[in-house]
Amino acid sequence: MGAPQIELAGIERVFKLGDSEVHALRHLDVSIAAGEYVAVMGPSGSGKSTLLNLLGLLDRPDVGIYRLEGRDVTTLSAEEQARVRSDRIGFVFQSFHLVPRLTAAENIALPMTLSGIAPRERELRVTQALKDYGLEDRAHHRPDQLSGGQRQRVAIARATVMQPAVILADEPTGNLDRATGEEVMRLLEGLNKSGVTLIVVTHDPHLGSRAGRQLLMEDGLLQLDSGASTKG
Repeated sequence: MGAPQIELAGIERVFKLGDSEVHALRHLDVSIAAGEYVAVMGPSGSGKSTLLNLLGLLDRPDVGIYRLEGRDVTTLSAEEQARVRSDRIGFVFQSFHLVPRLTAAENIALPMTLSGIAPRERELRVTQALKDYGLEDRAHHRPDQLSGGQRQRVAIARATVMQPAVILADEPTGNLDRATGEEVMRLLEGLNKSGVTLIVVTHDPHLGSRAGRQLLMEDGLLQLDSGASTKG
């Protein structure tokens, strides 16, 4: 296997709360290969969300290096990080994070609009995404007119419309019933089978066990990496 797609070396993240310091991440070293399916697990406050935010370039470590596809992204300017985030990383959140006043089609098109992709190309990609996710008859519905499952499908379509290399999913089934959650996970796992790296943050052991590799976090430390022995 070639160079890792994601490489975290000596990552530390400390938050100051009043006079005290909270070590959200400590001495974190992780490598993830392209196309892996990884679950980041652990109790609330273990550092899962902080790790996801770092991987998604929504936050910076205090110490350490994050390389994405061989490039040290910790040293990039905010503008450069935003470009990498837009082009290479897709996000799926528990609470969907759709823009309420935009239709399903407009929500899906949003990342392309922000990246300056030409209108004709946007229209083609949105049409295909609506078809791929069974949303053709919901194209002109706003989020409040959609079911939870439909909203999450719009969110996944939006996350993948830029054809990212990595998808970060934060409790993607947290607001869904089990049957709908199962459908959403099948969609995400289908993307992973097509070669996209899938990293799911969850406190649900059932969900975590579906991944090919589990990272167990506790108090900011990586306590267990089920894939560690297979590296190299």
